[in-house]
Amino acid sequence: MSTQSVPKVLIFDSGVGGLSVYKEIELRLPQLSYTYLFDNAAYPYGELEQSVLLQRVEQLITGLVEQQGFDIVVIACNTASTIVLPTLRSKLSIPVVGVVPAIKPASSLANKAVGLIATPATVTRQYTHDLIRSFSADKNVELLGSTRLVDMAEEKLRGKAIDLQELQNILSPLINQIDVAVLGCTHFPLIKDEIQQVLGKEVLLVDSGEAIARRVKDLLGIESGVRSENKHTIYSSALPWEESALNKRLEQLGFSAIRPYPLPGVSDRLQS
Repeated sequence: MSTQSVPKVLIFDSGVGGLSVYKEIELRLPQLSYTYLFDNAAYPYGELEQSVLLQRVEQLITGLVEQQGFDIVVIACNTASTIVLPTLRSKLSIPVVGVVPAIKPASSLANKAVGLIATPATVTRQYTHDLIRSFSADKNVELLGSTRLVDMAEEKLRGKAIDLQELQNILSPLINQIDVAVLGCTHFPLIKDEIQQVLGKEVLLVDSGEAIARRVKDLLGIESGVRSENKHTIYSSALPWEESALNKRLEQLGFSAIRPYPLPGVSDRLQS
């Protein structure tokens, strides 16, 4: 752990979805110093080449860790977690925690079937199918991949209302087909209430946020303390759209205004 009295946590995602993980960790450990970094220059990661994704995440994370020093890194992105964890863990001397779709707990809770709501990249990745085969062999898992849901979560955080009819159209393959739904992208807990409304109150929604928060707490070996009055720091790799609306919500979550953290000389999806 760093020599500072307050442990420092770095949370990373391609967009603002990882804030759902931040909220779960901060709920249990409000006394920590949090830094959030999102690589919106290459958003959404679900449409990025794996080699480009790995290159970007490695350079962004290792660069900020070297500059500022952290006690733990949380990759709050399902797509990135399936690719970058081994490399980051080999390069950093601090713990690196990732997220995976909560297939295992969902399968144990389901009586009818499990629905996995994720990005198109996550539902097609071999890692996800290995999880299903290992932990849900006796339960049917319906897969639904959507990039639009990610955008809807980004829009909600900027104050835009969710179009429930559009949401229903997207989720229609799962309606009345499942009794447990896995929110397999960290963006989706941000629109959990709307998803619940569309799928029905009888469907249990499961995500990885709470498990990640418990893991961070265990790795740091500390108990809950008194919330700091200091504002947390947030960086973006490009100028965010509707930045003022986003900053307004971020202030409510305990962050100062977004600061730039560009990554020069590394390919993004527009150049790959």
